[in-house]
Amino acid sequence: MGERGTVITTDSRQDRPLRLNRRRPREYAEWRALRRWGKLPDWEQDVPGFLLREGREDAGLTQAALAGRLRITQQAVSQAERWNSNPTIGLMRRWLTVCEWRLELKITKS
Repeated sequence: MGERGTVITTDSRQDRPLRLNRRRPREYAEWRALRRWGKLPDWEQDVPGFLLREGREDAGLTQAALAGRLRITQQAVSQAERWNSNPTIGLMRRWLTVCEWRLELKITKS
């Protein structure tokens, strides 16, 4: 794996690395399948919006039902589930509690 957004493979005809640059975010269905198969690059493992959506869907909740439980709008739920969303830790904790998941954060010194 090269820099963020770059997939490096080899061209068997010439045995040289090829760079495939991702210009758009992955669709959720593709991300979830690749995550389930263990094929996502490290930098794509923890996309907050997609993790929230995964929790909601696994709990069997619609966006509207979750919004009602969180006392926010359905549009706010939709926005939080996007690839490039930046939800607060507080929202993520409340969201995942409703979905019967648990949020774990770990910060370590390297």
